[in-house]
Amino acid sequence: MRKGEITRQAILDQAANLASRNGLAALSIGRLARETDLSKSGLFAHFGSKEALAVQVIDHTAKLFAEQVIRPALKQPRGEPRVRELFEKQLAWSGLQPGKAGCVFVALSTELDDHPGPARDRLAQYQGEWLKLLAGCFRVGIEQGHFRRDADPDQFAQDVNGVYLARHHAKRLLLDPKADERAMRAFETLIEAARPEHTTPRQR
Repeated sequence: MRKGEITRQAILDQAANLASRNGLAALSIGRLARETDLSKSGLFAHFGSKEALAVQVIDHTAKLFAEQVIRPALKQPRGEPRVRELFEKQLAWSGLQPGKAGCVFVALSTELDDHPGPARDRLAQYQGEWLKLLAGCFRVGIEQGHFRRDADPDQFAQDVNGVYLARHHAKRLLLDPKADERAMRAFETLIEAARPEHTTPRQR
């Protein structure tokens, strides 16, 4: 990776950290210049505008998510093992972010849901793709016999996403030391409810 690209990645790491803590509305070229000890002109050369910066922060975060969550999980066997790995790696995701600022996607979703524009569209795109991936992996699990034939993949994906959001709230806002444990328990409940009646826990 070239020096310029390394610098750009470091800038986006810092921008994502700031956005997760203070929101995109508070993220400006000027503030990012102060945080990174770079000039405004240098940052403009990289991003051009605040709106472009916001979109690239989301793109950068999505790339990291793919590298740290999706790609490793897809190496697991298809069906339940892959579904399980996707969720477990998603739980670990927020702890991997620069500055331990939490999940950028969750932070930005509450900020952007009522603000139409390129940033909201890009965030919604990535979140929609994530739900489709979860549902798709679950659907393969049905084909493999891991889950009931009448199970609803889209409902399962939504329910798993709900567990993740509840865990984020408990861990980040309520400081619940059992947030991860409760999230895994809720996930196991969903898995158990989706299994064919004749299977036993963890049966492949």
